[in-house]
Amino acid sequence: MTEQEQFHEKTDAEVVRLVLADQSFFSVLIKRYEEKLYRYIIRLTNVTREEAEDILQNVFIKIYQNLNAFDPDFKFSSWAYRITHNEVISHHRKKNARPNPVPLEAENNLINRLASDLDLAEIMDKSFLKEKIGRVINALDDNYREILILRFFEEKDYREMSDILLKPMGTIASLVNRAKIKFKEEFKKQNVNI
Repeated sequence: MTEQEQFHEKTDAEVVRLVLADQSFFSVLIKRYEEKLYRYIIRLTNVTREEAEDILQNVFIKIYQNLNAFDPDFKFSSWAYRITHNEVISHHRKKNARPNPVPLEAENNLINRLASDLDLAEIMDKSFLKEKIGRVINALDDNYREILILRFFEEKDYREMSDILLKPMGTIASLVNRAKIKFKEEFKKQNVNI
């Protein structure tokens, strides 16, 4: 078994324990989360590639600096996403600007999940729906957009979303339902008959 395969089989919590014993293992966490967190940053806000990379670098610095505080009763991914969420907010406060979402590119599996969950399936042709979903999500209020991004783009469950946003699961469930309603309203507003 190669070293890469050996780490691939380890859970995040096991890798965290390794990092706490030997900082050279931190690169394993970076490799696991770099692409996911970068994509999440881009989906949340409209920053340049360089700014997104700077935010991501700050995220990994904060993860490393606070690794001793990580509670293994929680999922590491939720903890990492929460740090990323907070860093995006901090970045925009420093710039004194509201996050501007980048136009989202909806993948086919996302279209299927979102369309099915919102009863949009079989109503429209997929290519048109793909373009429309991105426009509709970008038109939503930040809170609703982030809830939909976490649920449908990042495929987080309610427990993880609760951990990331530091809100009770009941509140998350309500926000998801309200976000879906707002999504449908915006979808109709943009002259799509559903």
